[in-house]
Amino acid sequence: MRVGLIGFGKTGRAVASVLLDSELTQLQWVMRQSHVLEHRSVAEFLGVKSDEPALILSKAEFTAANLLDQKPVDVIIDFSGDSGLSYYGEAAAKRGITIISAVSQYEPETKERLKALASQTVVMHSPNITLGINFLMISAKILKNIAPYTDIEIIEEHFKLKPEVSGTAKVIAKQLDLDESQIKTIRAGGIIGTHEILFGFPYQTVRLKHESISREAFGNGIVFAVEQLQGKSKGFYSMEDLLLPYFRLKDDDEDSAQQGKKPWWRFWLDKLI
Repeated sequence: MRVGLIGFGKTGRAVASVLLDSELTQLQWVMRQSHVLEHRSVAEFLGVKSDEPALILSKAEFTAANLLDQKPVDVIIDFSGDSGLSYYGEAAAKRGITIISAVSQYEPETKERLKALASQTVVMHSPNITLGINFLMISAKILKNIAPYTDIEIIEEHFKLKPEVSGTAKVIAKQLDLDESQIKTIRAGGIIGTHEILFGFPYQTVRLKHESISREAFGNGIVFAVEQLQGKSKGFYSMEDLLLPYFRLKDDDEDSAQQGKKPWWRFWLDKLI
């Protein structure tokens, strides 16, 4: 799958390295706001051995229409910010390019514009696209359905200079029907991201915790999403939509094989063998 990446900050760079390493994706270009690094090889800049032709480009050099016509892709991955969609959204949707947005927080009107594009193409949005955090959120919703009377608290930890409350924590609160005041925030050192959901029962406590060890975890989630979205009808999807079919209490390897897909756990095992 030919892929273009919008955004090249710390997370974008980690994602780019995973895309270059994946057999599923072929990174064609990285788009950033600044002229700095323009026309540098992505692989060379990251110190990754790769034959892929991806170059670092700037928005000032291309309109989105020209970019997508001259350097076509099958999927656009967005790790930029709220304003990024206005650059590529309409042009990508008109060409039927799949859009995967991992922007952590959108303004309400921007989120509605993103959803509207799903009438023309496949669109997925995940504020935190790591597989682990989405597994945690689904598990938390299941536990709350089982025991709705429990006390629930959300604790999020990030690096010292992150000013705002985690967008992922806000999503967790919304999905569990909790007020954002129930989010406890910790800022210290260089913590990449830790989210914990505490369920307080009368005689026991359950803690669901996810910790990002490396930003490459976002890249693993992107590769999973790219594979799972192949062949999907146009529409608006979440990471939960892609993961829920795997939440079955039986060995579904045979079912996965029949569908031509590998079971979700293979994404980790394949890295180890």
